[in-house]
Amino acid sequence: MPPDLRDPNEPIGQLSPQDWLSAPPARMVLAALSAGGADVRFVGGCVRDAVLRRPVHDIDIGTPEEPGPVMRRLAEAGIKTIPTGLEHGTVTAIVEGQSFEITSLREDIKTDGRHAEVAFTTDWVKDAARRDLTINTLSADGEGRIFDPFGALADLAAGRVRFVGDPARRIGEDVLRLLRFFRFHAHYGRPPVDRAGLSACRRLAPRLSDLSGERVRGEILRLLEAPDPSVVLVIMRADGILAPILPEAHAMGRLRVLVWLESRALARATITPDPLRRLAAMLDGGRAAAEQVALRLRLSAAEAERLAVLMEPPLRLGIEPGDSDIRQALYRLGAGRVRDLILLRWADERFHLARPSPARTARWTALLDAVDSWLPVILPVRGQDCLDLGVPPGPRVGEILAEVESWWRGQDFAPDRAGCLARLALAAMAAKDVKL
Repeated sequence: MPPDLRDPNEPIGQLSPQDWLSAPPARMVLAALSAGGADVRFVGGCVRDAVLRRPVHDIDIGTPEEPGPVMRRLAEAGIKTIPTGLEHGTVTAIVEGQSFEITSLREDIKTDGRHAEVAFTTDWVKDAARRDLTINTLSADGEGRIFDPFGALADLAAGRVRFVGDPARRIGEDVLRLLRFFRFHAHYGRPPVDRAGLSACRRLAPRLSDLSGERVRGEILRLLEAPDPSVVLVIMRADGILAPILPEAHAMGRLRVLVWLESRALARATITPDPLRRLAAMLDGGRAAAEQVALRLRLSAAEAERLAVLMEPPLRLGIEPGDSDIRQALYRLGAGRVRDLILLRWADERFHLARPSPARTARWTALLDAVDSWLPVILPVRGQDCLDLGVPPGPRVGEILAEVESWWRGQDFAPDRAGCLARLALAAMAAKDVKL
C-alpha cells in the first residue's frame, strides 16, 4: 500500500532476529521503560542498519514519557542513568557497560538554523517528522515490528537519500543537515543524488559558514569514512557546497585514486580507509593550507600536526631502489606516517600517469613492504653513558648524544652499542678539549 494510504502508526514489517535487540541489557531497559504501559521503541540508525543487515553500533530508544518519569523508572529498575541532555529530553542508561540513549518524543516549536526549541509530544509521527532524512525515521518495537511513516524502507531499497518534507525547510531548521544529506548519501545512497535535495543544498550552501568548526569537522570526517566518498565530494565541489568550508579541496582525482588503493588495489591488513589521510589527499596548499583547515575545522592538536606532515613532509621520502631515505623517514616519523606518505605520493603519481609501468608499481609495493617489515630502532647509547665518560651534567650531554645520533643515522643505523660507545667516547673527548 502506498505510504500516503496506510496508517503510519501501524507496523509495516519485521526485523530479522537481532542479537542487540534480544540481548539482556536491551531487554532490561525496555522492561523498565515500558513498566507503566508506554509504547517504547528503538529509533533511528540502529533500525536503519538492522534493516540493511549492517553492524549496529549505537542503540537509541524513543519514549512518549518525559525525562522525569523516564529517570524514575530506570532508577526503580536499578539502572544507572546520566542526564546527558535533559533540555532536549535525552538521558543515557548504562547496563553492563553498554549505553542506551533514551529520548522523549518531541516536536519543533522554533528553530534558528543551529538550535531548536522543542516541546514534548506523545505522537510518534510528529517526532519522526522533525528528523532530517526519511531513512532516519524508522522505529521498531521490542518485538522487532517496524514502523515507517515516511517511506524509509522503499528509500533504503532504492538507495535514495531524501529529506523529510521540504528540503529547504529542513535545512533552514538546522544547516548541519545540508552536510548530513551528503554524508548519508555517501554511506547509503546510489546515483543520482536527489534533485530537490541537491537544489536546496546548492542555494543554502553559503550558510555553512555559520556552523561551528566542530560540527563541520564531525560531518566531513564521517563522510570521508564512506567506502568511496570521492563521488559525493566531486558533486559537492562542483555545486559550490565545499567552497564555504573547504576552499582548499581541489585534488579530487588524487582522492579518487587513494580510495582505490586503500579499498580495492591493495589487500593489506595494515591499510584501511583513513578519513584524515583522505582529507590530506583532496587538499592543496602544503603546510599553510593544513594549518588553515585545522583551525577552521577545530582539529585536535594531534590531528592538526598529522595533517601538516601529510601535506608537507618535513623530510625527503626516497622512493628509488637502494635509497636509505625510507629508513630515515621510518626512524623519524614512524611506520604509520610513512605509510600515509607513500599512499599519498603513489595516488598523486597514479593520477597523473595514465599508464604506470609495472616496474613503478612494483617499487611502490616494495616500499610498503619495507614499512610493514620495519622494526623500530633505538640509539644504543644514553645520557648516562656520557656521564660515565666524564661529561658533566648539562646541555652538553644532549649535544653530544645528538652528534652521535646524527652519525649513527648516517651509517644507516648499522653501528651497534660498541660502535656507538666508541663514537661517543671520541665526542666526549672532543668536548673536554673544547672546554680546556
